[in-house]
Amino acid sequence: MELYKHGYGIVPQDPLRRSNTFSSTDTDVNNDPSSNYRLKSTSLGLVSTLSFPVIVSTADAMLKAAGVTLIGYEKIGSGQCTAIVRGAIAEARIAVQAGVEHAQREGQFLSSLVIPRPFPNLEVIFPIGSQLLEQAQQHNRSRISNQAIGLLETRGFPAMVGAADAMLKSANVQLTGYETIGDGLCTAIIQGRVADVAMALQVGIAEANRIGELIAVTVIPRPLEDLERSLPLASCLIEEQPQPLMLPIEVKEAEKELVELPDLRKLPIQTKDQQEI
Repeated sequence: MELYKHGYGIVPQDPLRRSNTFSSTDTDVNNDPSSNYRLKSTSLGLVSTLSFPVIVSTADAMLKAAGVTLIGYEKIGSGQCTAIVRGAIAEARIAVQAGVEHAQREGQFLSSLVIPRPFPNLEVIFPIGSQLLEQAQQHNRSRISNQAIGLLETRGFPAMVGAADAMLKSANVQLTGYETIGDGLCTAIIQGRVADVAMALQVGIAEANRIGELIAVTVIPRPLEDLERSLPLASCLIEEQPQPLMLPIEVKEAEKELVELPDLRKLPIQTKDQQEI
C-alpha cells in the first residue's frame, strides 16, 4: 500500500482512487456504508483519571448518561487511564460531562476531550474506534446485566492477590481477572450479586490494608454490556464450545478372508436303504 502526503496528514492511498480522499461527494465513499458512517456527525469523548476502578466507574457513568458506545481504555503508565466513548456529538458531550463530574467527585480527574467528526487518519493511527466500527454502527442500546462488578485497587501485587483470596473466601463471587496500570497499581475484578460483591469488598479492604496500601474501591451495580466487554475475563470462566466430531476422510474396510469350501463331488452320499439300516 502506497502512502502519500495529504493536507490533513499521511493517509493510505488507493491507487485506483487518488483524488479527493476525504470528500463526502466521492462516489466510492458514498457507496461504502462504513465510510458513510465515518462522515456522519459522530464524535469521540475521552476522560482521563489516575485509577483503574475510577476510570471504570467513570465509563459506567458516561454510558448511563447518554447513548454512546464504549470503545475501550488506554493505559499509559503511572496510573493514568483514559476511557474512550463514541457517539453523536451531543451525546458524546453529555457523556464526557457526566464522566468529568464523576471523576471529580472521586478526586482522580485529570483531563477530558471531545473530538467532533474525527478524520479516518486519526482513527487508524490511534486505537480509538476503528476496530469497533461495526459494533458502533449498531444503534441498539446495550442490555443491562443483573450482576454487579466490584473493583479493588492496591499499590503492590501481594496486597491485591491477598485481597482477592479473602474476597473469594468471604462471599459467593467470582474473580474475573485483574488489571495493572503502572506505578505499582493493581486492580482485582470480581463479579456477583450486589450484596455478595459489597460483602466481599469489605473483607478485601481489610486484607489489603493489612498487607499493603489500598488505593480505590468501586462497586458497579447492573453494568451495561459495553462495560462488561471492556473488562478482562478469566479464561476459566469462558464456557467451552462443543468441538465438532472429527471423522476420518478415508474409511478403510478390513479385507474379508476367503473360506475354502469342500468339493461336493467327493462328499459321501447316504442312500435311503442305508438310512433305514
